[in-house]
Amino acid sequence: MTKKQTSVLTILSIAALALALLISQRLWVRLDLTKNKAYTISRVSRNLYNEIPDQVRITYYVSDRLASVVPIPGEITDLLREYAAYSRGRILLTVKDPVKANLVEEVERLGIQGQQIEIVERDEAGFATVYTGILIEYLDRTEVLPVVFSLETLEYDLTSRIRSLVRGADREIGVIVGDAGKQWSTNYGYLDQALTQAGFQVRTIGAGEEIADTLPALFVLGGMEDLDDWALYRIDRYIQGGGKALFALEGVAVETQTGITARELNDQGLLAMIASYGAQVKPALVLDRTAQTLSYQTGGRGGFLEYRMVRYPHWIGVTGQNGNGGHPISASFAGADMFWSSPVELNPPAGIEGTILFTSTPEAWLQTKDFQVNPDMDFAFTQEMEETKGTKVLAAALAGKFPSWFAGKDKPVREGSSEELPDPPGTSGDARIVVIGDTDMASLMFIRNRQPNLNFLIKAADWLCNDDDIIGIRNRSILAGRLEKIVDIEKRIVAMSFARALNVIVIPLAVIVAGLLIALRRRRTIKENLAANNGEGK
Repeated sequence: MTKKQTSVLTILSIAALALALLISQRLWVRLDLTKNKAYTISRVSRNLYNEIPDQVRITYYVSDRLASVVPIPGEITDLLREYAAYSRGRILLTVKDPVKANLVEEVERLGIQGQQIEIVERDEAGFATVYTGILIEYLDRTEVLPVVFSLETLEYDLTSRIRSLVRGADREIGVIVGDAGKQWSTNYGYLDQALTQAGFQVRTIGAGEEIADTLPALFVLGGMEDLDDWALYRIDRYIQGGGKALFALEGVAVETQTGITARELNDQGLLAMIASYGAQVKPALVLDRTAQTLSYQTGGRGGFLEYRMVRYPHWIGVTGQNGNGGHPISASFAGADMFWSSPVELNPPAGIEGTILFTSTPEAWLQTKDFQVNPDMDFAFTQEMEETKGTKVLAAALAGKFPSWFAGKDKPVREGSSEELPDPPGTSGDARIVVIGDTDMASLMFIRNRQPNLNFLIKAADWLCNDDDIIGIRNRSILAGRLEKIVDIEKRIVAMSFARALNVIVIPLAVIVAGLLIALRRRRTIKENLAANNGEGK
């Protein structure tokens, strides 16, 4: 190669590198080997540019000091760059350090608060205030993610909020706590936080209060004995107009204030109304082999208190394999914890599509009478096992134009009130309903490993709000399933025996045999080398 050719090649190489640097902000390539592509934005996020008429501005406020000691800020920045790269110029990304940019006061007014972390520098430990939050702006509307320190739900949070800003419509959920003795903020605090963090505005609605026709979705939690016809008419009218509602109901009440006792609920009409829509919540309790552990206090010998831990079949640990992967809500189902759950029986009327969301195992059975729920009475738990054993539906979805529970009936009136209920809507709309046979699955009192339950309820809220494609993003999150996938006792014993034999006998023997073979081969090689050397010496 001549000197001239070398110079030309060098110049071309430098030019190619410069061009690559210029277009590097427009091109984005990322290798993601995870099963659900959890670190690559989904198709709905890549195609957001089709929904954005004007530019969306995303500002990631992150402290350089934080980014220098942990990798998460870099991963968040990479994800945000993907949004900008796929947006065809519709999303503009800016990354700023609030301290270096003198924007601390402005950032904190937005709701992005500094977090105290411990940092070790030059063998000295100290605390530093750092920021990691995201501001999303579209025209004159804004959304803020105050603290972002995980990729787990970040894409869902970003895409749902960008779509909400562009559409100019709030993601709103109405909530009716039907049981008179319960309150939203105290009894369902975890669910309140989860919905708020998912970008929903939660509006509590009192029993019998007006339900706006424009409300995107409604949660009804309990109320079998407390919601009267006035309140039921409001709910029924909302559904007739195309409303979307989730009902968490049960047919048996369990009292825990003075001991643990159970009784059949005296339905005032709510269960009957839901049954007319196609999902009957039965007055029974589901028990299952996939039981959770219950710790409780009991009287011991000599008057001393004892603590016992037992497998409690009334508390079902639903496994991921018992979810319906064909429905958006239960796709990638990670399981759920159910407490004194009632079975749901699907009987959808003509024109209504009914779908099972998740079930018990085939080893489940029922209590339909003489409800025994005290863990000290475990000998009575299996009295009806033989005649009721089998898979039980625990949650279901319905969609279509539902018949009115009040069709052909006079509108309810309230004694002593001059208020009159509105007439039914002129035409029925396409409605969606989710029915869960357990009111306590999101309760602050019972729930422990709450993430699978809350994830399921948030996906149900998305489906009710017709955001089916958004649900797919949550399905890609990395969620750990249960370890108790083998429910059958005999199959579990076989699997445990196989694993024990494999790890204790087969693998060690294989290592020993391999070692002996290697040693013999080495000895044979040494002998052959010695023989060869002796032959050469002669």
